[in-house]
Amino acid sequence: MKPSTPIHFPYPPLGGGLGGLLLLLLLALPLSAQDSLVYRVETAAVASAGGRAPLWLHANRYGLYAQGPFGWTTRAGAGKALSRDGRWLDYAFGLDGVLRIGNEGAKAYLHEYYARARLWGFLDLVAGAREEHQGAVDPVLSSGGLLFSRNARPMPKVVAGIEEYTAIPLTQGLVQVRGALEHGWMNDPRYVPGAMLHHKYAYVKLGGRWPVNVHYGLEHAAQWGGDSPVYGPMGGGLRDWWRIFLGKSGTDAANDNDYRNAAGNHILSQTLRLDVRVAGVTLTGYWQNLTEDPPVKLIGRTMNASDGLWGVSLRSERWPVLRGIVYEYVNTTDQSGPYHDKDGIIYGGADNYFMNSVYHTGWSYFGRTIGTPFIAPPVRTEGGDWRMVNNRTQVHHVAAEGRVAGCDWRAMVSVSRSHGTYRQPLPSPQTCTSALLEVTRAMPRWWGLEISCSLGADFGQMPVVDGARYFTGGNAVGVCLSVRKVGTIVRWGR
Repeated sequence: MKPSTPIHFPYPPLGGGLGGLLLLLLLALPLSAQDSLVYRVETAAVASAGGRAPLWLHANRYGLYAQGPFGWTTRAGAGKALSRDGRWLDYAFGLDGVLRIGNEGAKAYLHEYYARARLWGFLDLVAGAREEHQGAVDPVLSSGGLLFSRNARPMPKVVAGIEEYTAIPLTQGLVQVRGALEHGWMNDPRYVPGAMLHHKYAYVKLGGRWPVNVHYGLEHAAQWGGDSPVYGPMGGGLRDWWRIFLGKSGTDAANDNDYRNAAGNHILSQTLRLDVRVAGVTLTGYWQNLTEDPPVKLIGRTMNASDGLWGVSLRSERWPVLRGIVYEYVNTTDQSGPYHDKDGIIYGGADNYFMNSVYHTGWSYFGRTIGTPFIAPPVRTEGGDWRMVNNRTQVHHVAAEGRVAGCDWRAMVSVSRSHGTYRQPLPSPQTCTSALLEVTRAMPRWWGLEISCSLGADFGQMPVVDGARYFTGGNAVGVCLSVRKVGTIVRWGR
C-alpha cells in the first residue's frame, strides 16, 4: 500500500497559519451599518475553605477559574457581534486575554481569538477559538451536555456550516436544519502531542411556528493524528482525515490498533428534544446519549441505553421572579456492561467513557473534561501511565433563575454519586451535594459596573483531578466576587 497523502494539518501558531487566516477574514469584511466595537473588562476572586473551590465556582466556566481554594482571574478584550440580520454578509470577531492566578501559579493566555462571517444570512465560516454553547441542553441552568459542555477552555478551530436553525425552502418554515463541519487543534500539553479534533453535527427541527417542535441531532467527534510516544506518527494526511470522517480503520501509516479498528478516538451522541409553547410558557424535554463503540443504533436502542442525560426545562418571561427552572438526571454507570471480553467471548461492554488506549489524556483539554464536568479527566500515575479516575456517575441536578429587586439570580443544587470505573472501582461510592447561589446586579450610577457574588458549597465526597493531582474532595465552602465593565469603543455606519 502507498503511504498516506502527505497533506498535513499542523497546529497553526497565532500570527502564523491561523493568525493569518483571522487577519485575512477581518480585512475582507466590509464595515457597514449599525456596527459597534465593544470592550469587556472583568476581574474575579475566589476564596474557599476546605482545600479546594466548590464545584460550581469553577466548573462550566470555560476553564477560567482555578480549582484551588484561592484564585484570581482578570479578563480583558474587545469584539463585535453579529448585527445585520437579513443581509448577504454579516461578521463578528473577538480577542481577549486572561491572567489567572491559582494553586498552579500565574498563567496568562489568549482565551478567545476568532473571526466569523455569515453569508446570505445562514452560512457560517469561523476561524479561531471562541466560547460556544453546543447541543440542545438549557444554556444557562444545565449541568452541562454529555459530549460538549462549557467546562473546558475554547479550542482553536475552523468551522463551516449552518450554526443556527434555518428553514428549508418550500417548507414554510416547518422544517429547519443546522449543522457544521469542524477541524480543531488540541494544542494543550497532551500524552499524544499534536492531536487534532474532528467534529461534525446535524440537527433537524420540525414544527416551525407551531406550538410543538421536535428536534433530532447527531454529533460525531474524534481525536486523531498527533505523535504518540508509543506508536509514533499517527497519520495526519488528507487520506487519514477522510477515514476519520467516515469512522474507518487507519491506513498503513497508523498504529496496529487504529489499523485494525476505527482510526482515532471516536464518540457519537444523539439528542432528542421536544418544545411545547403555550400562553407564553415553554416546556422543554431533552434526552442525550453517548456511543463509543459500534454498532451505532438509534437512541434508546443501544447497548448502553440506560446511560444518558435527561432534562426538563420550564421557561417564561411572564414571571420575572422565576424565569426558568430545570431538572436533569445524568447516568453513565452502565457503559454497555462490565466486560468488553471474557473467556474468549466479546461482550462489547466496559466502554470506559472519555478514555482511550492510544489517546491517554482522553476527552479533555487543558486538564478539564470537554463533556460533563461530573466525569473527571484522566490523571497521570506515579509510573508515568494515565488512568481514568471516575466515569461511572449518577447525578440529580435542579437549577433555577430569575430577577428580583433589580438583581439577576441563579441557584443550582446537584447530587452526584461516583463509582469510579469498571476496571478500578472506588472502595465505596462517593456522594456529594454541590450547591450554588449567584446574584448579579448592574450599577449604572457606578460607572456602569456589573457586580456579581457567587456562594458555592460541596457537602460529602467526590473524586477530584486538578492538574497532576488526584484526591478525594471533601466538604468545601467558597465565595466568588466579580466586577465587570462592558462598553462601546466606537460605532460606525448609519
